[in-house]
Amino acid sequence: MSLPSTSSLLRALLGVGVSWSGVQAGTFYREADSYSTKRDPDPPRYVEPASASAWSQLNGFQWLDVGLDYRFRYEYRDDDIRRARDGVDEPFLHRTRLYLGVREIIDPLRFAVELQDSHRYNGDYASDNRDVNELEFIRLYAELHFKDLLSADTLGNSRPVALRFGNHNFEFLDRRLIGNNQWRNTANAFRGWHGIIGQEANDWQVDLFSVQPLERLLYDPDRPAEGKRLWGAIGHWRAWSDVVTLEPFYLRLDERNVADGGRVVHSPGLRAYGVFGRSGFDFDVSGLTQFGHNGPKEISAWAANAEIGYRFEDAWKSRLSFFYGAASGDRSPTDAEDNRFERFFGFGRPWSANDYVVFENILAPKVRYEATVSPTLRFDAGYSWYSLQSATDRFYNAANNRDQTGQSGNNVGHEFDVRIRWQMTRQAEVTLGYAHFVAGEWTRRQVRADDTDFAYLELQLKPF
Repeated sequence: MSLPSTSSLLRALLGVGVSWSGVQAGTFYREADSYSTKRDPDPPRYVEPASASAWSQLNGFQWLDVGLDYRFRYEYRDDDIRRARDGVDEPFLHRTRLYLGVREIIDPLRFAVELQDSHRYNGDYASDNRDVNELEFIRLYAELHFKDLLSADTLGNSRPVALRFGNHNFEFLDRRLIGNNQWRNTANAFRGWHGIIGQEANDWQVDLFSVQPLERLLYDPDRPAEGKRLWGAIGHWRAWSDVVTLEPFYLRLDERNVADGGRVVHSPGLRAYGVFGRSGFDFDVSGLTQFGHNGPKEISAWAANAEIGYRFEDAWKSRLSFFYGAASGDRSPTDAEDNRFERFFGFGRPWSANDYVVFENILAPKVRYEATVSPTLRFDAGYSWYSLQSATDRFYNAANNRDQTGQSGNNVGHEFDVRIRWQMTRQAEVTLGYAHFVAGEWTRRQVRADDTDFAYLELQLKPF
C-alpha cells in the first residue's frame, strides 16, 4: 500500500474541500478576519461608480468613479508619551479626500486622481506631518490596463494585466509593512510604477512595484525622498486550499543618501491566513527575516505575527481573538550588527489604539473582543501588553527613547481600549473611542511616571 504524499497530508490537515464562509460568490478571494488588517480596496471604500452614486446627474457615467470623503476628529490626550513634555492636548483634526477615476471607456488607458487636504487646529504642540499636509495628490497615475491579455481562471474571471505610473496610495499584506494609514490624518504616498498581474477574484495574483516614498511637507508640495527607493514583489495564492490564502513577498529598501555607504534592507517573508473549516476558528500568521547592510554594519533582523480568533454563533456575530506580534531590536550600538527590524511604511493602528507602537523592537501580546450589535452598530475592546524585544534599543514613539545600558528594563506598559462605531446613515458614520495606557518600568524611567489617557470623537461624511 502506497503512503500518501506530504502535500496530500498537508492538504488534508488544512481541510481542503471544506467551504469557507468568507469566500465571495464567483471569486477565489477570501478576506482575513484578523483585527484591523483589512486593506483599503482599490479604489478606496468611499468611492463608487458615478452611475451608482446618490447624484442622479451622474447616472450616465458608468465609466467614471467618484468619491468625496470628509473626516473630523476631536482628540483628548493627557500626558502623551510621544511628546517631550506632559500635559493635556485637545486638537481638532480635519481631513478631506476627493477621488476621480476613469476606466474602460478609453481602454487600455485609465486614470485616477485622489486629492487629500489635512489640517490640525487647537493643538498645544507645533504642527507636524502626522496631522498636517495641505492639498496633495496621494494618487495621480496613468494606467495601461489589458483586460484579456491572459487566460481566465477556472471560475471564468478575467485575468487582467495593468501597469501604473505616477503617485500611489496603496496597501499590501496585513498593512503592518505597507499601509496608507487610514487612522493618521495624513497618508503614506509613493511615486513610481506599480504592475499588477491578475485581480482579487483570481486564483492567483502578483503585485510588482518600484517606488519612492513621498516626503510629507506641511505646506509645500510633497516630493520624493531623495536617495530612497522601495522595491516589492507580492504574491497572492488563493486556490491551493479552501482554508488558507498564501501571500509570499519580498521587499527591498535602498537608502543611498545615508552616510558610510548607504543602507540596503532585503526582506523576504510569508503570510498565511484563513479559517479552520466550519469550526469557527480563524488564523493569520506571518514571518519575515531581514538582511543587508547599514553602512559598515551587517543587518540581521526578524519579525513575526500570529493571531487566532473564534467567531461565535450568536446574534452579535462576536469574535474573540488572541494576538502576538514581535520584531527584533538592536542588541548593541557598538557591535558589527544592526538587529533593529525595518518597519517600512506600515500602519500603526493594529498595534496600539494610542498610536504609540510601531513595528520595531517590540513584543506585543493582546486579546480583543469584537461584536456587531446591529447592522449599524459595531463594538470592540482590547487589552495589550508592550515590551521591548531588546532593552538596549529604542522605543520609537517616545520622547527619550533609548537606554543603551538596558538598566530601564523592557516593560513599556499595558493598554486597555474600547471603540464604538455607529453608521448613522449611508453617508455618515460616528466613532467614539477611549484608551488608557499604564506606564511600565521603562516608560517611567525614560519618559515620565504618569499613565496616559486618550479619547476621541470622530465623524466621517461621504456625500456621494
